[in-house]
Amino acid sequence: DLGQGGVNVSGGQKQRLCIARTLLKRPKILIFDDSTSAVDTATEGRIRAALSKIPGVTKIIIAQRVTSVMEADRIYILDDGRVHASGTHEELLASDPIYQEIYASQMKGGEADGAFAQR
Repeated sequence: DLGQGGVNVSGGQKQRLCIARTLLKRPKILIFDDSTSAVDTATEGRIRAALSKIPGVTKIIIAQRVTSVMEADRIYILDDGRVHASGTHEELLASDPIYQEIYASQMKGGEADGAFAQR
């Protein structure tokens, strides 16, 4: 039972419903602004896998979790509102101290949950 205004739906369920509604419109560009923040990492992984199978769609992902962007063609690191660095996950992990710090803090204990370091 969804309830009036979705009051019986969790934050993660609301996010999944919003993603599904958006995908039904078959857009050419998808912008996800922290759209998986309320789902667990396993569900986020399934969402990422499903999105990767959608051809011909540009996906812009704004995320707190490194796992949300690890497979992106290009990752941009913002520091104080400006682009500090960009590259693939591997490039940034090898060369960028901010990305290295974020990655290390999120990967502690095998869990990639948590916010980016505040700068």
